Amino acid sequence: MALDDLTDDIEDEYADLGDTVEAELDRETRNELAMLSVALEPEETDELLRRAVHMLFQTAVETGNLDFHLRSQYDVTYDEYLSGMTFEQMTGGQFPQQQQNDDRRYQF
Repeated sequence: MALDDLTDDIEDEYADLGDTVEAELDRETRNELAMLSVALEPEETDELLRRAVHMLFQTAVETGNLDFHLRSQYDVTYDEYLSGMTFEQMTGGQFPQQQQNDDRRYQF
């Protein structure tokens, strides 16, 4: 799979989600959501669920977990998706060359 496949799948999933999503909550999740609702006092519980998705997404991006899954399934990273180009397209297939014989790097 490639960047175009990822883009198509995201657009399809976005359309399928619509404006509202119903989710069944297990006992533990319902308890945690109740605790957060009482403590944070959002106007609506939906706000906490939106924040949870944002937090999970941010964590997945920061830890590289999202890139790992995207690379495994589509052979692209999130940065490549955002730019609309793969690394090879950006660099013309040229990868940075390692420095030649840099033994001095560890000398004091």
